Amino acid sequence: MDRLAATRVFVTVVEHGSLTQAAERLDMSTAMVSRYLAALETWLGARLLHRTTRRISLTEAGQVALPGCRQLLDLAEDVKHQAGEIGRVPSGRLRITSSPSFAEAQLAPALVRFQQKHPQVVISLVVADSSVDLAAERIDLAVRITNSLDPTMIARPLALCRSVLCAAPAYLRLHGEPQTAQALQSHQCLTHAIVGAAQFRFRQRKQLVELPVADRLSTNDTGVLRRAVLDGGGIGILPTYLVGDDLKRRRLVRVLPALEPETLGIHAIFLSRQHQPLALRLLVDFLVEQFGGETPPWDR
Repeated sequence: MDRLAATRVFVTVVEHGSLTQAAERLDMSTAMVSRYLAALETWLGARLLHRTTRRISLTEAGQVALPGCRQLLDLAEDVKHQAGEIGRVPSGRLRITSSPSFAEAQLAPALVRFQQKHPQVVISLVVADSSVDLAAERIDLAVRITNSLDPTMIARPLALCRSVLCAAPAYLRLHGEPQTAQALQSHQCLTHAIVGAAQFRFRQRKQLVELPVADRLSTNDTGVLRRAVLDGGGIGILPTYLVGDDLKRRRLVRVLPALEPETLGIHAIFLSRQHQPLALRLLVDFLVEQFGGETPPWDR
C-alpha cells in the first residue's frame, strides 16, 4: 500500500465529507478510495470513519489520527519543495522588518554580507519600533527583540539582547556616580517609552524588579536614547549591540555594574515553515550563524 496516498485519501475524504467528492477531487474511482481507506485502517489497526449512506464522521481513533496525517502530508510537500531547490540559485525579493537601532547597528551589515554571498537576492528592509503586521505588510521575516512571543507566529532564536546601565563621563563628573539602586531615583534618568517609561527593570535573584525613576527624557527610539545619554543628558539602559563600541572607547561608562538589566531574546519571526522561499531559509540560517552562540558577536 502507498501509505502516503492512503493518508491523502483519508484527509481528502474528511475535508469533503464524502467518498464520492473525494474521488472526484483525487481523480480516482470511489472503489479505489474505499480500498485506500480500508488499507490505512488495517495499517493503523483502528477504524477511522463511521460510514453510512447519508454521512461520514470521524471515529475517536480518526480524530486522533487526523492531525498527524495532515502533518505528514505537509512534511512530504515540504521535503519535495526543498529537494526541488537543490542546485538552484537563491533569488527574488525578501521584505524584512526590524527595530531601527538593531537594523542600523547589526542587521544591515549582516544583510550586506548575505547579499555578497547571494547577489541575486533583493532585500527591502522596513524599520519600525512598533510591531508590524506581517501578513498585511507582506513581510517575509521580522527580527524582534522580546520575551513575549506571539503564539501564532513561528520563531527561531537568533541571540540574546543584554543591556547595561550607563552614562557619559561628563554627566558623572557633574552629578557624581550613584552607589546604590535607590540612589538612581535622585539622578536624571532617560528611559525607553515602549520598554518602560519612568522605570528601570533589573533582574535580581532570578526575579524581575521594577525601580521607579524620575525620567527626565523618554523616547520610543533606542538610537535617540543613546544620543541623549552620550550627550550627558542622564543615566539610561541601552542594549550592548548598540553601545558596545561606546563602552570600549569610554564614550560611555557602566553604572552600578552589579545591577543586571532584563535580558531579552532576539528572534527571527515568520508566518509559516511551509513552502518558504530558498532565499528566506538561507537568510535565517545565515543570521543564526552570524548572531548565534552563547555570546553574540557584539558581546565578545
